[in-house]
Amino acid sequence: MDKKTYKFEISAKTILFTIAVLLLLKLLWIVKELIFSFLIAIIIMSAVNPLVSFLESKRIPRSLSAFVIFVALFGGLGYLGAWIFPPLFEESSRLFRNMPGYINTLNHTFNLDIHSESLIRSIPNITSNTLSFAQGLFSNIIFLVSTIFFSFYFVVEQNIIRKFLLHFFDKNKAHEVSDIVDKAEKRMRAWVWGELVLMIVIGVTTYIGLTILGVRYALPLAIIAGLLEIAPVVGPIISGVPAFIVALSDNYFLGLAVIALYFIIQQFENQVIVPLVMKKAVGITPIATLAALIIGGKIAGFIGILLAIPTLLFVETIIVEVAKNRHAHDQK
Repeated sequence: MDKKTYKFEISAKTILFTIAVLLLLKLLWIVKELIFSFLIAIIIMSAVNPLVSFLESKRIPRSLSAFVIFVALFGGLGYLGAWIFPPLFEESSRLFRNMPGYINTLNHTFNLDIHSESLIRSIPNITSNTLSFAQGLFSNIIFLVSTIFFSFYFVVEQNIIRKFLLHFFDKNKAHEVSDIVDKAEKRMRAWVWGELVLMIVIGVTTYIGLTILGVRYALPLAIIAGLLEIAPVVGPIISGVPAFIVALSDNYFLGLAVIALYFIIQQFENQVIVPLVMKKAVGITPIATLAALIIGGKIAGFIGILLAIPTLLFVETIIVEVAKNRHAHDQK
């Protein structure tokens, strides 16, 4: 029998295109800090745009409105940090120092084999890594200044995306693409403010509950619970572990009470808070959320986790809207 010979040819154009794509990806990886700065600036812009537009409607110039909002925003964050960080640092230091003893109590209670010695060695690594991340992020003046500048510029220059698209598309196509981006921005804005509300409500509720129960280190434990709201599904579970360990070191009843407290708060969040504040940003499945968090963490560490969900929201909305528009055009 004659054997058929299959011949595959790759054109020079395909090879050049592949090389160009790989070089572009390499370039994007090199300037990833700039991309992160742009993404954070877009998130800030989407969050403060309604406030700036409200002041502008009161006949205050847009540039002055943006300046007032930015001063109030970052000034408020600075004041909050100056008020909360000293007691937080003090309590957190005591918590880390005493955690090996709490682990030993947990071992005796449940007959576990968690080595407190390894925990003692790992705690400095955890804290040093966290501090090095914070120092690397906040000491990078160029990153901070550029991010604030980009976000301020995006807010002042209204419809900047529409103006940018007009350089590459005709007027009708540019407006169509801009409308899609606007919908993605609105959804991302709803998520940002909703997430902030969730973090504050969960943090305050946890602090009040732990204080009433008499659990030590209520402030850092509550802040951990609030911050881990940034990681849906797994965040609330992880935040309950240190609180349970600390409470169990006092007595069994307090440990069970803490479990009950975190369960009640989680149910309150799922049944009341999330449907109320996240109704404009729903639609992402838990699997997609976890996948985005893992990918974001692998690509860019902690900052990748922070940007994972809003980026997923933005991209998903664009894909859905493009598919809807194509279907609408096909129906005509």
